[in-house]
Amino acid sequence: MLRCVSSWLVAGLVMLVTAGVSVAAERPPADPSPFAHAPCSVLDSGPCTPSVCSPLDHGPCNPEIDYPIGENLQVTVESKPAEKDTAKYQKPDHDLDTIGDLFRALRSCWTPPPEDAAQADMQMAVKFSFKRDGALIAPPQLTYATPSVSSDTRNAYRQAIDESLAHCAPLSFSQGFGGAIAGRPILIRYVDNRTLGRPAQP
Repeated sequence: MLRCVSSWLVAGLVMLVTAGVSVAAERPPADPSPFAHAPCSVLDSGPCTPSVCSPLDHGPCNPEIDYPIGENLQVTVESKPAEKDTAKYQKPDHDLDTIGDLFRALRSCWTPPPEDAAQADMQMAVKFSFKRDGALIAPPQLTYATPSVSSDTRNAYRQAIDESLAHCAPLSFSQGFGGAIAGRPILIRYVDNRTLGRPAQP
């Protein structure tokens, strides 16, 4: 009887492994652009970034991080925000005490490159962390840039990002928020949605 049960368990495990490998092999590659993902199961056949990684998944595996403070530390900053979002681009007039305060401060810092050095629909993302006192731990790390742009364009946006963050830092954190945010990775995606005379390159 025990041998029969063991045989069924082994057979079931083999079927599960085979199905998982088959589905993972058929999955299209994940979209590399920042924030272009949706949590899903490792057995989901659609393109996604799984929220839980499995040893049966042979594709890209970038798990979502559920931060204890309750929010994912990613923010999109547009060069020309919509009128309805104006308040989100105004720096708070008090010590930053929430994630919303932090995001408003980071949005208010952004100064895009001049139009003669810019490119329509350009996107660039950087990752960095703050110290407890609101200073940057290290220079921002580039994680994404729109493909097929010239090095001059990429450098112009990178310089604008570095200068914007350097101009704002150190941010003024409340004591409790500074302790909670210190060392946590923050990802900012900058989107140049201005109407420019220079069209996006194919």
